[in-house]
This record gives sequence, structure tokens and C-alpha cells, in this order.
Amino acid sequence: MLTKRIIPCLDIKDGRTVKGINFVDIRDAGDPVELGARYAAEGADELTFLDITATVEARDTLVELVRHVAAEINIPFTVGGGIRTVQDVSRLLHAGADKISINSAAVRNPGLVDELAREFGSQCVVVAIDTNRHADGWYVYTHGGRTPTEIETMAWAREVADRGAGEILLTSMVADGTQAGFSLDLTAALSTELGIPIIASGGAGTMAHFAEAFTTGKADAALAASVFHYGTIPIPTLKAYLAEQGIPVRG
Repeated sequence: MLTKRIIPCLDIKDGRTVKGINFVDIRDAGDPVELGARYAAEGADELTFLDITATVEARDTLVELVRHVAAEINIPFTVGGGIRTVQDVSRLLHAGADKISINSAAVRNPGLVDELAREFGSQCVVVAIDTNRHADGWYVYTHGGRTPTEIETMAWAREVADRGAGEILLTSMVADGTQAGFSLDLTAALSTELGIPIIASGGAGTMAHFAEAFTTGKADAALAASVFHYGTIPIPTLKAYLAEQGIPVRG
């Protein structure tokens, strides 16, 4: 079994790390560079930085922040928010990012996934899917969870995988920030059907939730924010717990 990854997520607004519940009720969680350096030192496998208002406000992702982060940490990190073009991606990768994450731009122009995979390689391309449960299934949302679409989540996941996405960052909006557990049914469905890694996101509250994401949910990685930002679950403690459960993690 491949080693499972633990990924702290830092949502960025106006240069600060923030966290909300169900994508709203945002509050400050600290300096992103300092937090990133701390998580790297504590044993995080990767980091994800998402500029949560970049798409809505039509701003570029903060390239300068990426440079500062790259200078301070020694683990891979992904950057997303407001990325629309090959040029945007090139700037971020040259600033030090290892991967980029696209969401709204991919929904608006699915061919962008093909274009980025050809230009930079699938290993650099993460497609983020923000999804919410409706009465008749799961559907994709864009613009930081503000805009519903009629796109069914599984169908979209299949399409972006076929177009060359290297990973899918799957965020359950109904679970996000609740600390009540990941949406395991959907995570397992994508993990089982698709041939690319699935990162589970939304709902982590206990160490058992992470174990469930890797076992029941069959995820390749688990991403969380609040439990790390506010010290609820220290990363070394979480990794020791997962190892005790027989789940392969990096030391």
C-alpha cells in the first residue's frame, strides 16, 4: 500500500490564513508563512495554499507569498485561487510552487486541464472539486463554493481525470469546517473508480476521521485546516496514531 499523505490546508484571504464553516463565517488563523514552516517542521507531507477570494475578486494569486513560502519550507506545496491561464501557472511554478490547483477556471474551460497537463505535466495539475449534496446526488460548485452548477460530481471527476489531471482535491461543502468527519461515500466512489489520487477534504475533527478517510474512504491523502491551525490535532500525534492503526505514513 502506498504511503498516505497528511496535508494541512491554508486558506488565504488578504495575506492571512483564515478558516470558516461550510465556506462562510471566516475567522483569522495566523500568518501563512509561519504556519507553513511550522507544519513542515512537524512532519506534514505537503501543504496546500488556497487564495479563497482570488476568483471572486478577479485577482491574481499572490505570487510574492509563494516566493516567501518556498524560501521557508522544504516539502512540496500546491497553490490555488484565481488561476486562469498557462502564464498564471508558469509564474507560480517559477516562484517555487510544486503544483497548482484549479477549480472555477477548469469548469469554465475544461480544455485548460489538457493544456496545463501538456505544458507542465500531470504531476503539477490538481483539479479541486468543491461539491455539495443535493436530493438527487452530488454537484459541483465554483467561485469558492458560492456558485452552484448542474455538473454532477462523479461525471466531472471522470472528465478531468481523462483530460490529464494528476490529482483531485475533493472538498465536501456539507462537511467543511464541521469537524464531523469526511464524506466517505463520495470519497470512496471517486477513489475506487478513478486511476488518480484523491485528496479527501472537509470535515476532519478527530484522528479517527483521518483513519476512516484512508480506509473506508480509500483516499490517497487527507487535507485539513482547523484541527491543525488551532492545535486540536498535532501532526506528529496524528501520524503515530495512523501508524498504530496499520495505515502506512511517512515518519
